[in-house]
Amino acid sequence: MEKDIRQGRIWVLLDKDGKIIEDIDTDQIYHNAHLHITDIAEMGQFALGNLEGWTDFPKKCQGGNIIIAGRNFGAGSSRQQAVDCFIALKVNALLAPSFSAIYFRNAVNSGLPVLGVRDLESLIAGKKFVTGDVIRFDVKTGQAENLSRGIPLKLEPMSSVQYEIFKAGDLFKYGKTLT
Repeated sequence: MEKDIRQGRIWVLLDKDGKIIEDIDTDQIYHNAHLHITDIAEMGQFALGNLEGWTDFPKKCQGGNIIIAGRNFGAGSSRQQAVDCFIALKVNALLAPSFSAIYFRNAVNSGLPVLGVRDLESLIAGKKFVTGDVIRFDVKTGQAENLSRGIPLKLEPMSSVQYEIFKAGDLFKYGKTLT
């Protein structure tokens, strides 16, 4: 499968009442108690470790999975580990209606696909996307489909610069293409 096309099983981050969790901050994604860890490969085991109901996520997550969250994902500090922990778990992409500006930039710079999804709340409430479904999407066009249910979806495609960084692998590799 070419790099522009992503496919994977989704994890919809819901609270105990079944509502999509909004404003997940970087401390919930990657607790500050683990900031001493510098090896990215070791960071995955702590992903979502401070998010109520999701502390066991690293044990369940498989490479290629896709995370769906509510608005303002990654709020809070500029903690790079909050991106790196998902890279360590080989998460395929993060989808949300919006991301905090710093988190978004850190993810883009690291080559982790982060794409916006409009009307996500109604799709989740209508059970059109549930944990375990498999979706496929094109990072460049934003065309997507829930393969498990045959439901089309439109994501906000990557900007041209975001796409070039993604294609290169990360910001540093992209920078080397500019010389």
